[in-house]
Amino acid sequence: MYLRAGVFSLGLLLLSRVLGLLRESVQAAAFGSSGMGDVVIVMFTLPDLLVGIFLSGALAYVLLPHWAQQGAAEQNASQKKVAKTLIVAGVVLGLAIWLLQDFLAQALAPGLKGDMKALGASSLVWSAVVLPLAMLAALWTTRLQHERDFIGMYAGNLLVNFVLVAALLLVAAGAMGAGATAGLGLFLVLAMLARLGWLGWRLRRDRAPVAGPAEGGVGPGLPKASVWIWAGLSSGLLLLLPLVGRSIASQGGEGALASFNYAWKLVELPLVLAVQLVASLAFPAITRTEAGTPERERALQLAFSLAWALACAAVAVVATFSLPLAGLLFGWGRMGSDKLEIIAQWSAIGVWSLLPQALIAVLLTVMAISQRMHVAVWAYIAGLLALLMMGWAGAGEHDGAAKGAAVMWMLDAVLAGVALVLLVAERKSLRRTFPWLACLVPLLASLLLISLKPLFAALGLHLIMILCCVYGLLVVGSAVLASPLLRGLLFERLGRGALPVKP
Repeated sequence: MYLRAGVFSLGLLLLSRVLGLLRESVQAAAFGSSGMGDVVIVMFTLPDLLVGIFLSGALAYVLLPHWAQQGAAEQNASQKKVAKTLIVAGVVLGLAIWLLQDFLAQALAPGLKGDMKALGASSLVWSAVVLPLAMLAALWTTRLQHERDFIGMYAGNLLVNFVLVAALLLVAAGAMGAGATAGLGLFLVLAMLARLGWLGWRLRRDRAPVAGPAEGGVGPGLPKASVWIWAGLSSGLLLLLPLVGRSIASQGGEGALASFNYAWKLVELPLVLAVQLVASLAFPAITRTEAGTPERERALQLAFSLAWALACAAVAVVATFSLPLAGLLFGWGRMGSDKLEIIAQWSAIGVWSLLPQALIAVLLTVMAISQRMHVAVWAYIAGLLALLMMGWAGAGEHDGAAKGAAVMWMLDAVLAGVALVLLVAERKSLRRTFPWLACLVPLLASLLLISLKPLFAALGLHLIMILCCVYGLLVVGSAVLASPLLRGLLFERLGRGALPVKP
């Protein structure tokens, strides 16, 4: 069910994420964990982060159901209306970023000092310039999602990463000299324009000719503002937590933001490629069943079991092999060995947040169906405030490596708290469906495997990669043994594959 539905999407998503990791690797080689690395990371990531936090989820949650009730002419009209609004909003927000560049640089990267702080502020001008382009790209990507054009959706980000990797390679080769920031800013604009051009071409290619009424007044109007706000909050607050954590970690000095960014990538990759993919594929399976039926219970148990098993496998791998994995991805060029050890230490702590995030990903699906997303929103707001208060209370208490480690523990605690609140809120609907044994067994298997970490300190990279695969298979295998549903799904797949082919 999940495997067949997600193979194509997973392949495209994997390619996109791999190229994104390549960009991070080249970036680490070019700047290491330095003040300049902090500046470039903020400049490159701010536009898409703002769009992801405030816009992308709202567009998907609001427009996809809205377009499902409209014909092609009405969809084009509502898309054009939203596009005009986004362009105006993007220009206004871009001007605000330009006017508040000094304040924002201090808030986003407080570890920057002196000339590097001024460079960080001026680099935000490039982020402001491309913000309207990023906002329009999010709308067009949502329309391609409606048209089920997965190649169009994911290839746009591939194009951005190709352009930025080329720019970073030029910097690493010394081709940009002292004007590296301005050169990277120009490449950022070029990357966003290239993505927009690609998305526009795919839209024109996918759009069938329509014969219908004029654009004005066709079909139902756009949903009211409150719908957009709740949808944006429910999807955006999850992205805001690591952004706030990154800024708090930056208090540890120049380069701390870059180190935190690279450490979080080791957490983010399995989260997106495995845990969240399972939850997104579970959504249609759950919505096709009625509440309280055995079919709904089975769909929920399968989603929880798969998401948790994959999260436990990622925890076992990253917590045990964080240093060789960090070295493989980021240990190139100007990245120092001491900084690499810090990245490994932080990622080994942050990866534990995958466990509550696995639960949250499925619980959000349940709450979206029962129209109780406001509970999740308030839980995230409380978690965000708790993170800000912990960061403020701990300001100045830690420096360097200790600061980032403390922030990772804070994120683990906040996300665990959010997951606990959502579990309590949905306790009635989950009373007979939560797979306690299927969650306990892979967790114990992960803890056992992590305890063997000292045995592998002297192994080479090739053996480490083999052990990563073995660890993942062992943890997932333990979940299969503990879950009758996962065993049944596996045997069903094996049985289908073993059927003889008729002549």
